[in-house]
Amino acid sequence: MRVLVIGSGGREHAICWKLSQSKLVEKIVCLPGNPGIAIENKCECYEEHINYKSQKGRERVKEIARACDIDFTVVGPEEPLVYGIVDDFRAEGLKVLGPDSNASRLEGSKQFAKAFMKRYGVRTPFSLLVDDYETGRKQIEALHSFPIVIKADGLASGKGVYICSTKEEAVKALDELMNKEKFGESGKRVLLEEFIDGNEISVLALTDSKCITPLLSSKDHKRLLDDDKGPNTGGMGVVSPNPFLTHSVYADFLQTCLNPTLRGIKEEGFDYRGVIFFGLMVKDNKCYLLEYNVRMGDPETQSILPLMTSDLMRHFNQTEQVQLQQENIEWHPGYCVSVVLASQGYPNAYEKGFRISGGDDPGIKKSSKVFFAGVSKDENDILVNSGGRVLSISSVDETLEKARKKAYEGLKNLSFVGSYYRSDIGLSIS
Repeated sequence: MRVLVIGSGGREHAICWKLSQSKLVEKIVCLPGNPGIAIENKCECYEEHINYKSQKGRERVKEIARACDIDFTVVGPEEPLVYGIVDDFRAEGLKVLGPDSNASRLEGSKQFAKAFMKRYGVRTPFSLLVDDYETGRKQIEALHSFPIVIKADGLASGKGVYICSTKEEAVKALDELMNKEKFGESGKRVLLEEFIDGNEISVLALTDSKCITPLLSSKDHKRLLDDDKGPNTGGMGVVSPNPFLTHSVYADFLQTCLNPTLRGIKEEGFDYRGVIFFGLMVKDNKCYLLEYNVRMGDPETQSILPLMTSDLMRHFNQTEQVQLQQENIEWHPGYCVSVVLASQGYPNAYEKGFRISGGDDPGIKKSSKVFFAGVSKDENDILVNSGGRVLSISSVDETLEKARKKAYEGLKNLSFVGSYYRSDIGLSIS
């Protein structure tokens, strides 16, 4: 098969790397990809940037798929899904992994997702939607208990969530979203949500609209700084599987989150053939669903796929063919720790164009896997940083402690001017 992977980040690098190991895959084209992805076996990048909000842009993707003689398309990021790339492909009989635009509203609108959860009995924190600043400010002023969570309703690349410890912080967050429009239209409507203090767990799963098959759990570290301090980011590192997902917690997850979600997918008539992501908070062994994502997480994918020992392409193909119940996904019995190397200043402004050293270090390649994200090449064809999250290093071993040690040993040889990483990924759960 010839496979098109849409996206350019570390998640897409991990997907391409894993698909390249499949005997079913002849060639992989990543649109637009990045120079780190292009060095993988069977991979090439089609360096064209697409506006997925426009019909013309989505038509262009279909043209590229035909020109490259693509048999199967995997959509990495959320934006193409929300704006209907899957609908466009399926209307012409093209095989594609992902939910249709109707189902993609589970990520495209947090209010839609909350209403869905309530309809089908998914346990979730209490929330209130506000669509103007003054109403939201008055609601905050009337509160007597903090922290509170404030979320942009629309897409914000994983950064539109504020955990506010005081009224002042909450009003400031509301102002950034609704008045200063930090995330544009995505912050025109805002959710004020109950804060649940517990252990965060991410569960990715494949679904073909008839059944859901969970992948390994993971623990994302979203805050920029050690000890979970600083602003929220798209994710600074991940441990998989998540030790907090005990047997009793998993049983509760199935009963209160996964099974009701599948019932909702069926009753709503979603054409959902792809990945669904459950963002959970666990308190007193009870799961609360904070959010859905309708695609693989980033950087969760970079810690989950290195542990998969079965054929990812076969799993994707079975999902698209609505034969997921036949699947038996196999896993390495150990742990994977993935640590993100970011540009100084991220998640705000940062400088670009600094040369990355150590990316081709043979010692790193032997013990770990580097997944490139925000990278490009300079005039001398050398890798430089071009994004906030530049790369991640993923290491697998039989214990969490050993996997963690290997990842940080590898990081010692990876750097660029102003590079930054958290030093405590997995430390609090090892």
